[in-house]
Amino acid sequence: MPDALSRLLETRDWLLADGATGTNLFNMGLSSGDAPELWNVDEPEKIRTLYRGAVNAGSDLFLTNTFGGNASRLKLHSAEHRVRELNRAAAELGREVADAAGRPVVVAGSVGPTGEIMEPMGALTYAMAVEMFHEQAEGLKEGGADVLWVETISAPEEYKAAGEAAKLAGMPWCGTMSFDTAGRTMMGVTSAGMAEMVEKLPSPPLAFGANCGVGASDLLRTVLGFAASGTERPLIAKGNAGIPKYHDGHIHYDGTPALMADYAVLARDCGATIIGGCCGTTPEHLKAMREALETRPRGPRPSLEEITEKLGGFSSASDGTGDDEAPARTRRRRRG
Repeated sequence: MPDALSRLLETRDWLLADGATGTNLFNMGLSSGDAPELWNVDEPEKIRTLYRGAVNAGSDLFLTNTFGGNASRLKLHSAEHRVRELNRAAAELGREVADAAGRPVVVAGSVGPTGEIMEPMGALTYAMAVEMFHEQAEGLKEGGADVLWVETISAPEEYKAAGEAAKLAGMPWCGTMSFDTAGRTMMGVTSAGMAEMVEKLPSPPLAFGANCGVGASDLLRTVLGFAASGTERPLIAKGNAGIPKYHDGHIHYDGTPALMADYAVLARDCGATIIGGCCGTTPEHLKAMREALETRPRGPRPSLEEITEKLGGFSSASDGTGDDEAPARTRRRRRG
């Protein structure tokens, strides 16, 4: 029997993912430096509220509050022995919200990076990464997650380790990398390099793509790179809601719901099938994105100039492949 995400992908030509986790939890009172994953047990109603916010805004899938739910990240909070418990609790809360939605909604178990550098530059071995991700995956599986959602990865070996962990857990998975250094990940992977890597994996993801990074324009340039590779695998776009600004001791994102609506339609026209937001994206943004995807007709693949006209300029002149001639960053227009 196909998994829940595959069933949705068979019947829809686009799906709306969720928005930010951290931004929305900070708005509920989470303090900087605290582990959001502890709220899965300590503040379950706030986590239900997080999930419901996405579902009520029209999301077809949402991520669990487990981005930092591996042993390496939880060790910073003396909670490395609680990996299974915290991931299971997050997925159970997600399952509860999804099952009450009255329509098919996918619970995606968020799996973020370990926060460590892989060998030979760092101390993290491939086997250790697989073990950490597998432990997390088993907790998410026990809690009822439909699919593992590997995100914000920079190193290809860490991406591969997460994919192997999903296979060990017997779970389908999706995986995104973060392209934030002149169109490359921190470890130098380009959009073309990722597309090639994905197809060579022993157990490839159901869908792959990009999340976070710099602004929405940069992310869509990366999605165009994926599409240019000729892949037939569904593509994921989860861009930040504008550019981060530091104000009164907090980080704020300047992307309005109107801008994110434009981004969602452009992402679809660039070739993305699963479209959501990352940092700064609230339910208000998601509602505007859903409405735009439902009401605006599909258009031709946008040019780089069209993307910058609607979303603002790129943060770098190159997407990392050497093939593009990108417009330089221009002053971002205020929308809405």
